[in-house]
Amino acid sequence: MVTAAPPRTLPLRHLGPNWYASVMGTAILGSAGVALPAPANGPRGVFAAVWLLSLLLLVALLAARALHWARHRDQARAHLLDPAMAPFHGCPAMALLSVGGGALTTGRDLIGTRAAVALDTVLFTAGTAAGLAAAVAVPYLMAVRHRVEPAQASPVWLLPLVAPMVSAALGPLLVPHLPPGQPRETLLLACLALFGLSLLAVLLTLPLVFARLITCGPLPLALTPTLFLVLGPLGQSATATGLIADAAPGVVPAPYDRGLAVFAVLYGVPVMGFALLWLAWATAHVVRARRHGMGFALTWWAFTFPVGTCVTGAAVLARHTGLAVYEALAVGLYAVLVAAWLAAARGTVRGLVSGELLAGPRPASVVLVPATGRTTSGAVR
Repeated sequence: MVTAAPPRTLPLRHLGPNWYASVMGTAILGSAGVALPAPANGPRGVFAAVWLLSLLLLVALLAARALHWARHRDQARAHLLDPAMAPFHGCPAMALLSVGGGALTTGRDLIGTRAAVALDTVLFTAGTAAGLAAAVAVPYLMAVRHRVEPAQASPVWLLPLVAPMVSAALGPLLVPHLPPGQPRETLLLACLALFGLSLLAVLLTLPLVFARLITCGPLPLALTPTLFLVLGPLGQSATATGLIADAAPGVVPAPYDRGLAVFAVLYGVPVMGFALLWLAWATAHVVRARRHGMGFALTWWAFTFPVGTCVTGAAVLARHTGLAVYEALAVGLYAVLVAAWLAAARGTVRGLVSGELLAGPRPASVVLVPATGRTTSGAVR
């Protein structure tokens, strides 16, 4: 048996947009912790340190991706034209937004309110623009350039569509820092529009994902963690409606401010119920995949950010309903988030140290089988 040696590649050549998921997962670890009901929210200094780590990761990845585009433009274009990789271009926007939002919720303890507002303004603006661009460009490429079959549908398709929902959830944090009157109302209603844009786009796509699971069976092992991505639009939309309602008094005229508070509960309660159902389904699939040999991959970061949005969604509902059950749900989900982050971070560090995560795709093994009178070759594992 002769196995071709893996080719030597430059470290950044295969650095894709999926790496931004590590920034998202780290940022939500701090933001969700601050959102927990007291006294479960713990020491703010710890969450501020986690936010600082996410900021450093974001800066490092932005620099690395800039080098990737400068030195490996062909590979960057290949990522855009690859139907499996293109949806991950929604991740950079969400990384910018999550770190920007974290600056106001946790980072201001380190850098001060004025600097936090300035940083969030820049990152929110850039993240929202990038998210809207991804929400338009990626589905367009899938329609006119990619060749996809129904059996290829996966939760990864949701990534560019969820980015505007992250803007909808984090935009209300900036509303109090704008001049009173039309600037505040414009931003708040823009967040509501982004909520609707993302929600309807997700509702168009999610049935394709569910139908693929039912008709074609479980996802490949490495993609199984991406089932948790469905929790992202669910938890983030519940968070968005609650935070929009929190910012509405004095910004939008009555009775719309009260109507938004009612809507936050009427929408958030059933959506969080469905999120728990999907969490059970996704967990069952992951347990099955682990039993069948699922190893670590960058898709493990799908366990983090989506679960974190459910933490913030449950915390918002706890405030709006006053029910202790939502407080307990938020704390329980946060424990899951911490465990998921530790597992994903550990696997990522080990993969970076070994070089496996930045290596190129492995070539197929070539097996030569001697036989009398003929030679058979070309077995692909």
